Amino acid sequence: MLTLLGVAVIVLGFALRFNPLLVVIAAGLTSGLAAGLTPVEVLAAFGKAFNTNRYVSVAWLVLPAIGVLERAGLREQARRTIQGLRAATAGRILLAYLALRQIAAALGLTQVAGQAQTVRPLLAPMAEAAAEPLSEDDRQRVRAMSAATDNVGLFFGEDIFLAIGSILLIVGFLDQSGITVEPLALSVWAIPSAIAAFLVHGARLLLFDRTLKPATEDVA
Repeated sequence: MLTLLGVAVIVLGFALRFNPLLVVIAAGLTSGLAAGLTPVEVLAAFGKAFNTNRYVSVAWLVLPAIGVLERAGLREQARRTIQGLRAATAGRILLAYLALRQIAAALGLTQVAGQAQTVRPLLAPMAEAAAEPLSEDDRQRVRAMSAATDNVGLFFGEDIFLAIGSILLIVGFLDQSGITVEPLALSVWAIPSAIAAFLVHGARLLLFDRTLKPATEDVA
């Protein structure tokens, strides 16, 4: 029961609003020492856990970097860059991003873009700048459409990649049922869906520009 002292350390640490990382480390040390482990063995357990889940952990390392870049003016610089392009519109920018997102996902590069690392600091500010001036309601609509575009591109693009989790899950499930299907066959059948999604959402994006024009004219 002494190993449960780590839970008490977490509750107390969060209640006192201490640094979450320090609280978790202290809780791990408390539970490890209570279980009879030496400090070196506890440290080794931390290292093994991090190494085992390194692919999950590495994805979170980008968030502090994005925060630093935003503090240094990343969003403002993205807006200034787009404002210098006369032909740029919110719909065209999002359409280009949709194509890039689908192609990257189809190649298995699902982590090179996303809501936190691309949409919030870059894509949404660029789309907003291309549609300025905007009412507050339209600004929120542009941000929502930016997030939706990332979702559509990733969802319909990643199934083309052979080694994606969804493809492997389908292959494994069918194999257990006595149906042998090659991953390549499933990936090929995902291509028409990806093309249809691009055409449908692309048309929505181009029509989206038209819905912003009356609001822009009213503001002007």
